Amino acid sequence: MLDQAEALRQLAKDADEKDRAAGEKKKGPKIITVTSGKGGVGKSNFVVNLAIALQIKGQKVMIFDADVGMGNDDVLMGFLPKYNVYDIIFNNMKIKDVVIEGPYGVKLLPGGSGLTRIEEIDEDKRENFIKKIQDLEDLDYILMDTGAGISKSVLGFIACSEELIVITTPEPTSLTDAYSLLKAVNYFKIKSSAKMIINRTLSSKEGIETYNKFNNTVNNFLKMKLEHLGSISEDRKLVEAVRKQEPFIISFPNSNISKEIIDIGNKILGLKEETAGMGAQGLFRKIFSIFSV
Repeated sequence: MLDQAEALRQLAKDADEKDRAAGEKKKGPKIITVTSGKGGVGKSNFVVNLAIALQIKGQKVMIFDADVGMGNDDVLMGFLPKYNVYDIIFNNMKIKDVVIEGPYGVKLLPGGSGLTRIEEIDEDKRENFIKKIQDLEDLDYILMDTGAGISKSVLGFIACSEELIVITTPEPTSLTDAYSLLKAVNYFKIKSSAKMIINRTLSSKEGIETYNKFNNTVNNFLKMKLEHLGSISEDRKLVEAVRKQEPFIISFPNSNISKEIIDIGNKILGLKEETAGMGAQGLFRKIFSIFSV
């Protein structure tokens, strides 16, 4: 798997050069990949609630559930989607019939099995899909929720994005797996920086101390720049919200975790560059280039 991953950085670079050579002006939403070194650290909950926080602030946000075979963003939002990317590519469905609109207008594009069959997509189907994706350019952010761990798909989605957010908890196993993921990203030169979220902290002090220790390790052994985007408290209200299949920022808007996610959203808004992102079409051109290898 990691032998294949070495081609990711070059493929992503080639896709960028192809766009420039064709005179395509970069436009559209900022692409952010959210991932983790292991499962069960609250990644999807973070993505769904962050998307709503950004939407509340007047941004147009879409979640691309890129967790191949195990995506659950729809469940957390209280949906049961009938269709996914597969249906757009292979069954000629329209984007508007597949994308789901959630709370406050947040959009969700389920990835589904279409992501596992990219090698079967011929050039005509790819171009047809890219044309349809143009309908998604009226967005400010696309948040890609990937699977956990180190795999070709996770590293591929990181290579396709403009920003990387890694979720971890203070637990030693979670920190070790997060470090292993960043080590692979650094080794293959996929990204030179990442933003960190420390989830399920018992106090703000624990979040800062966990990040500082982790950052020291990265500074000592990896050539990567980290930034602490924020910490999220351990809170029973999150469990209650999941059982209700409703994002906690809606169920408990005045809770500490909701305030923390809003603060993180504000930081992301403050970091957004004036230049627009690669856009949805640029994103999927890269995905097709990388995952067809």
